Amino acid sequence: MMFWRSVVGKLWFTILLLVAFVLSILTVLLLEFFENYNIDQARQDLTYTAEKISLNLAQHGGEELDIGLEITWGLLDEVTNAAVIKNEDTYFYSPGSDESVRVPISYFIEDEEFQSVFDEGNSIDKIITYSTGDLNETQFLIIGVPLREFEGEDGAVFVYQSLEVMEETMQQTTQIVLISAGVGLILTTIFAFFLSSRINAPLRKMREAAFEVARGKFDTKVPILTNDEIGELATAFNQMGRQLKFNMNALSQEKEQLSSILSSMADGVITLNRDGTILITNPPAEQFLRYWYYEQGATENTDAVPSKVMELFQLAVNTVNEQVGEITLQGRSFVIIISPLFNKKTIRGAVAVVRDMTEERKLDKLRDDFIANVSHELRTPISMLQGYSEAIVDGIAETNEEKQEMAQIIYDESLRMGRLVNELLDLARIQAGHIQLEVDKVELKPFINRVIRKFQTLAKEKSLELHTNIEIDEQEFYFDPDRIEQVLTNLLDNAIRHIQESASITVTVKSIGRELLFEVSDEGPGIPEEDLPFLFERFYKGDKSRTRGRSGTGLGLAIAKNIIDAHKGNISVRSKLGQGTTFSFFIPRNTDSF
Repeated sequence: MMFWRSVVGKLWFTILLLVAFVLSILTVLLLEFFENYNIDQARQDLTYTAEKISLNLAQHGGEELDIGLEITWGLLDEVTNAAVIKNEDTYFYSPGSDESVRVPISYFIEDEEFQSVFDEGNSIDKIITYSTGDLNETQFLIIGVPLREFEGEDGAVFVYQSLEVMEETMQQTTQIVLISAGVGLILTTIFAFFLSSRINAPLRKMREAAFEVARGKFDTKVPILTNDEIGELATAFNQMGRQLKFNMNALSQEKEQLSSILSSMADGVITLNRDGTILITNPPAEQFLRYWYYEQGATENTDAVPSKVMELFQLAVNTVNEQVGEITLQGRSFVIIISPLFNKKTIRGAVAVVRDMTEERKLDKLRDDFIANVSHELRTPISMLQGYSEAIVDGIAETNEEKQEMAQIIYDESLRMGRLVNELLDLARIQAGHIQLEVDKVELKPFINRVIRKFQTLAKEKSLELHTNIEIDEQEFYFDPDRIEQVLTNLLDNAIRHIQESASITVTVKSIGRELLFEVSDEGPGIPEEDLPFLFERFYKGDKSRTRGRSGTGLGLAIAKNIIDAHKGNISVRSKLGQGTTFSFFIPRNTDSF
């Protein structure tokens, strides 16, 4: 079955069928031709023989009749018979004529067509069917010519021959033609199979090469064996393979470039097809989807699309316009921009760009809070300065003690304003990169003890316990002692101001690898989780009451973060409500980092 489906089988069968059809038609035509030719040739030979006999007998009549008949019978071959008829009483049959193939004289005389030979002197040829004695019907070709002045009367010469002789000749001819056709068909089969195999051999090689190319082996080449159309096809195939390899390499490079671009983008990119199924995502987009899956309680293996994204996608597809929306997940703000993708004139999908706007929203909030906080921080001392100054000017304070008290308040508020302005200036210089670290070799234990002693008085007033835990092998380290002392002072001051009485504060110093770790832990009320991301921002205060007794300027932690950043370090906070707070910062021990 596979052979008939192959090119060899189809080509071989086509050539064989075509040649067989041509040979069949040719055989039929040849047989018809030979049959007609044999009959015509026999007719001509018999007519010639009959005329010779008639002429011979006309010349040898009378006493020479025997000689004439002997010459006449010599003109006949073994399959030809003759009858010389003068009348129904006088006639002569050719000697050797078999009774089974001898036509009686009465048949010639009684037949009307043959009678015209006697009466009118016409020549005639006729094929008759005559039943011989054994009841077999035999066909004869009879040629009749007139015989003039034969023994004083006109007679006729009839030469006839059985068609069975011609049929035997035709059978031999047919056998020869059929054998020739059979030999031609066999030779055609061999030639067609050889030709189709020769044609199919390079095609098989091209098929094998095509499978190799389909498996990714674009260097596969087809050998060029001929200069005909098949050779040109092999050349074109090799050129196609080279061009396909070039295009695949170009596509691969473009794909890698696109993948690198998508991976390095800060914005998330999600490509959707026409029915809203996700096709391509980059890492920021995957992070966005993880946030949504977490909020929905779904696994990350699902193909679900956030409802907001799907809503914008449907609007973009229906309106054929870009759509913009915003969604909040896990406390982060994302802006989604969806644009439709076109395939010529039809929409084949959309691309969604997801931008994390949390920092921008935070900066906007911090900018607004900065203005509000600065206004708030300055308004209170200015109002107090203005009020107590008016009281002194208007003479409301009558005694020296009252005047002294009001003057002290004015002095304290002016110091507070000066401290606020100085911290703002320090923070501005640090953020502008104008801070200059004075790195020096510091003995760590005396340094920590000096900082702790500064807060012993405040700790005793609130019945607090200050502890140190120094776990280091070396004694000396390199950093800016004044700036690190400023950081520790700020952290200890915040801890003392925000914890209850009879609690404890622990300062821990550890050497971890190439970094030095400082921790300030307290047993205070803790910090709410929603406030933790904003603690190191300017003017941010977890205590919303803003009471002057407990609230600072809100700049201390921002300054501390910038000092640690200048040391190439990192500061962080851990806290839970009711379990205290721990501020930690690392600074590298390598002085080349500063």
